[in-house]
Amino acid sequence: MPPITLDWAAYVAQMEQVLALELDDARRHELLTQFSRIAAMAAPLMEFTLDDRLEVAGVYQA
Repeated sequence: MPPITLDWAAYVAQMEQVLALELDDARRHELLTQFSRIAAMAAPLMEFTLDDRLEVAGVYQA
């Protein structure tokens, strides 16, 4: 499966509208930087394939 690439600028712009936020350019730039860092850290984990036969983890109930 090819890696998924996201347009983080479009995502931030959409979230600004959905959440009724007004970010200045500096905050928007910092958010884009952080999303890019998080995506880079998550990439190796997302590429890790799981066996189809793995059982789903149980749900803790008190």
